[in-house]
Amino acid sequence: MIESATGLILRTRLLTETSLIVHWLTPEAGRIATVAKGARRPRSPFAGKLDLFYAADFSFSRSRRSELHTLREVSLRETHGALRAELAKLQQAAYAAAFLEQATETESPLPEMFALTRDFLRQLCEQAPQPQLIFALELKLLRELGLAPNPAEARLTPGTQQIVRALLEGSWGGAGRLKLSAAQQGELSRFLSGLLTSHLGRLPRGRDPALGRVR
Repeated sequence: MIESATGLILRTRLLTETSLIVHWLTPEAGRIATVAKGARRPRSPFAGKLDLFYAADFSFSRSRRSELHTLREVSLRETHGALRAELAKLQQAAYAAAFLEQATETESPLPEMFALTRDFLRQLCEQAPQPQLIFALELKLLRELGLAPNPAEARLTPGTQQIVRALLEGSWGGAGRLKLSAAQQGELSRFLSGLLTSHLGRLPRGRDPALGRVR
């Protein structure tokens, strides 16, 4: 049976010399993996359509024997090209993908997380990469997992507690406009590091590069 979805490409890897495995984040199907047969051939209908953080409408044939489905058609929506123009932006986007892959189950609906990730990537394309954007991502995704901290109960200075509230409740643009001192960045980074390790077992890969090694 052929199904249709809208998704963001979180990761790709080689399957054969000509085919790719494409990992998607979708609202209704959650995280799914598809095989793009012949995608690396010069005249493939997938040529130029399958790259990291591309947003697309696509169709796939669901496998009855495994979680690896067959990709049929892809229609691009957004390429988020600005992410590939600056290493720091790409590192922040890659961290978001690693967080999602570690914290969520495959093939479970994730509409709120899809919307958060889509909006995060759009904002990242528009602004300079900043640590507070990663802090906002972590807090908002933790909230969707039912794990968000209560700022009033957290052992943080009053000013950093206010920043946590602003990052949780505010827009992505608002997060980018917040001014954090070096001390507040370090305090918040350490606090969230402990929270992530406690709830997820370990930090998602790529956190230090995504934060510019804030300590």
